[in-house]
Amino acid sequence: MSKLLKTLPKFTNEHEERAFWKQEDSTEYLDWTTAKRVVLPNLKPSTKTISLRLPQHLLDSIKAAANSRDVPYQ
Repeated sequence: MSKLLKTLPKFTNEHEERAFWKQEDSTEYLDWTTAKRVVLPNLKPSTKTISLRLPQHLLDSIKAAANSRDVPYQ
């Protein structure tokens, strides 16, 4: 027995849609039992280089911990 689902409203922009889903429950609009898993193999995490100033003793202990785990300290 499937329950009756509400119809999705038409959104004029992404901000309006985001505000809608912030206060609504998606199970009233979508049948999640028919959902399928999606694999996105080409996605790569974005990285950004930053600089940190650390006390020398902290950096030395980070390097020692990384060395014991056989990973780069960066």
